[in-house]
Amino acid sequence: MLRVVVMVSGGGTNLQAIIDGVKNGLITNTELVGVISNNKNAYALQRAKDNGIPAQCVSPKDYASREIFNEELIKAVDAYEPDLIVLAGYLVVIPAQMIAKYTNKMINIHPSLIPSFCGTGFYGLKVHEAALERGVKVVGATVHFVDEGTDTGPIILQKAVEVQNGDTPEVLQRRVMEQAEWKILPKAIDLIANGKVKVEGHRTIVEM
Repeated sequence: MLRVVVMVSGGGTNLQAIIDGVKNGLITNTELVGVISNNKNAYALQRAKDNGIPAQCVSPKDYASREIFNEELIKAVDAYEPDLIVLAGYLVVIPAQMIAKYTNKMINIHPSLIPSFCGTGFYGLKVHEAALERGVKVVGATVHFVDEGTDTGPIILQKAVEVQNGDTPEVLQRRVMEQAEWKILPKAIDLIANGKVKVEGHRTIVEM
């Protein structure tokens, strides 16, 4: 069984998609062993508790320095003994030592087709605002392994979503969630859990 820890900052809609995927069999050979948030008011923590998943808040605000926070965050993650860490809307910079420790064992969902609209400053609604401002016709989502850069790790899955006339950032964000994020994130976890994702250099080889 793949032991998965999910890290999240907000409402946890992607977390819910993972929980549902495990329950309905879309995600196999997987156990959700913990949820960590940097925000004690994140609804994601309640989603975890409602489904019997251990959940806790580890916030930078509660520590005297970022170094101490980083140490405590890594301790909290390590305690779950995860095989895979999933960043599902986690808006805190991951410590370099944690990235090194969990190389090719940490994935992120990003609401664009990387390399478009990604990197520093592109998160949440800002991604969709930028896409509409640029006038692109197709957007989407990407699941990728996490490396020391921002949205630069090897790509596992991508799914495109069409932009429609009259879209607002909020409407587009919801469509990308429903048509792309909530589909490819559970799929990526299932592929990893079944040994179907291999990393070669900066690319992945995925058996579908």
